[in-house]
Amino acid sequence: MERVGRREIECAVAALRRGGLIAFPTETVYGLGADASNRVALARLYVVKGRPPDHPVIVHVGDTADLDGWAAEVPDPARRLAAECWPGPLTLVVRCAAGVPAEVTGGGETVGIRVPDQPVALALLRAFGGGIAAPSANRFGRVSPTTADHVRADLGDEVDIILDDGPCRIGVESTIVDCTGNVPVILRPGGVTRELIAQLLQRSVSVEDPGTVRAPGTLKSHYTPRAQVLIVEASELWAQAENLLAARRRVAVLAPAPLPALPDGVVALDSPGGVDEYAAVLFARLREADGLDADIVLAVPPPDTGLGAAVNDRLRRAAGRGNEP
Repeated sequence: MERVGRREIECAVAALRRGGLIAFPTETVYGLGADASNRVALARLYVVKGRPPDHPVIVHVGDTADLDGWAAEVPDPARRLAAECWPGPLTLVVRCAAGVPAEVTGGGETVGIRVPDQPVALALLRAFGGGIAAPSANRFGRVSPTTADHVRADLGDEVDIILDDGPCRIGVESTIVDCTGNVPVILRPGGVTRELIAQLLQRSVSVEDPGTVRAPGTLKSHYTPRAQVLIVEASELWAQAENLLAARRRVAVLAPAPLPALPDGVVALDSPGGVDEYAAVLFARLREADGLDADIVLAVPPPDTGLGAAVNDRLRRAAGRGNEP
């Protein structure tokens, strides 16, 4: 059954053109969209999201050829990655063209661009005919939304239109690659793996220290639920859970299947069956823990390779608040 038809797309385009805010699905998470050339709309986006003004937003476009309209120059590595990975969960950071609003760049000289791999998002972008600035459709720093209901719960009536096309397929945000230096570097792990990027560029690729860059989703504490997140190994689950229960804390557990035995009183969140499923359900499970009034989420990480690197990055940031001294 088609959830979003032509009429819904037309209404969303009209809202964007009059300076409104819309929420729309991508393959990663739901985005909060504004016309990337409209400074008034961009200012409203920052206010609604509660986003610091120096924190840049990603511009979503409908075709690879649109990259040239937003970039002052497109280095060869960026051109190669765009050709191979777009549409897809990859954001390329390039030096911005003259006239790109400071509200998009966070006042910097670079801009992040991507072409999403999601039918509704692509239909919207191609009908709109311009760039849509779209951070995740939630309050800044909180758990990202992977369903339209998550958007409604977080932002309510502050969004003019929500395009509901069901759960997002990948579930963690795009990989961000900075192509402005001599050597491309990953600023944020995401839906395109480090291994694939290295293969496409035929060279090793490093992950930048997040404390040295300004990029979406790279704060030490980010993606945080109300519950405190603690990252533990499976072998530590029982002892950790028992100690927390003894301290009268409500404990939930998120771990890959098969889930080990747990003490009575622990809430076992539905276990993902593999790393792809872990990525797809991670944010929904953290929100579920909040809905159950959990005090603590004990999270067992997947292997730190492929998409698992993105899952573990999000877990570390979700745990950033609770694990800081």
